[in-house]
Amino acid sequence: MSQQNSNSSSNNIPVSEVYWTLVAKADKKFSKIRDLPYYQRNRYDTYFYKVFKVYTQLWKFQQENRQKLVEAGLKRWEIGDIASRIGQLYFGQYMRTSEASYLSESYIFYEAVLTREYFKDGMFQDVNLSNKQLRFLARFMTVCLVLNRHDMVFQLVNQLKMLLDECKRAFQENDFKEWKLVVQEIVKFRKAYPAFMNIRPLRYSVVLDLHPDCLPQVVEAKRKLRLRDALLCSYHPNEVKYSELTLDTFRMLQCLEWEPSGSFYQTGGVPPSGVGTGIGQNGAPGPSRVNYSQDISDPTLPPNPRKSILYRPSVTNYLAVEVFKYPFNIFYNDTPKVGILLSRAGD
Repeated sequence: MSQQNSNSSSNNIPVSEVYWTLVAKADKKFSKIRDLPYYQRNRYDTYFYKVFKVYTQLWKFQQENRQKLVEAGLKRWEIGDIASRIGQLYFGQYMRTSEASYLSESYIFYEAVLTREYFKDGMFQDVNLSNKQLRFLARFMTVCLVLNRHDMVFQLVNQLKMLLDECKRAFQENDFKEWKLVVQEIVKFRKAYPAFMNIRPLRYSVVLDLHPDCLPQVVEAKRKLRLRDALLCSYHPNEVKYSELTLDTFRMLQCLEWEPSGSFYQTGGVPPSGVGTGIGQNGAPGPSRVNYSQDISDPTLPPNPRKSILYRPSVTNYLAVEVFKYPFNIFYNDTPKVGILLSRAGD
């Protein structure tokens, strides 16, 4: 009887109240992992699955109750904010695990936000909404750079420039000084990115390169090592970079990943209409868990080595990352035979 009363009372709670409770819960959990460094993987994994579970519930709930929520005052930018955060979660998990499926899912959600123009309405009347759109474009560009989606990077750079010009006319120009530097960084980065990079990928490609079994045999060492982790650092003064991704670390990042079969030749990617992402004109239903990389991944390839990227770290920070991520006992003979690559670019 008490259970029936409990269910009855929960059913009487307004849909909007349930939604905003979920939003508050998701915001609280998201804030716990947003600023965690990428090298704290074990600690992050626990948080990731908890916060992702909440955002999955939130996304599903707003899909199933869209009309009621819109009538209660739900705005399109709020839907886009959820999708953008899910994309941000996926990219963060990719940076910690180097699993390409997370990177592909991040692209799916970001591309859906872009094509649906979730942040468009009222953007030039609300400076906070304009900054939200600018941050979204900047994050999406990072995903596209790592995915080698040069066509989309070009499109996003143009959108960022136009949006910044409009924001300067609509608001105080001083509010957008830092975004001028962001535009300068990505423009310099693209200019420094050699033209021959468009000819073939830097990383190993099962389409273009010989199968590992066809390569010349190398005398087997007594102690076989498997590359498991890579620590990529850059110290050059005034180096070409976008955000904290320098050109040197970007090239190393590309070299340390396997190219999924056929992905280099897949020019279409996600359809601009949102078909394939599972997101319709009104934003529902949401993207599927596996989509973009499902048909091009090669299960025979080994997993990507996990990578940590540090931009101009202090000695203390560098040593802290090494000790945290690579305990000293991995270097002893009685441990699994794994290799660690330390890449330092600097003068």
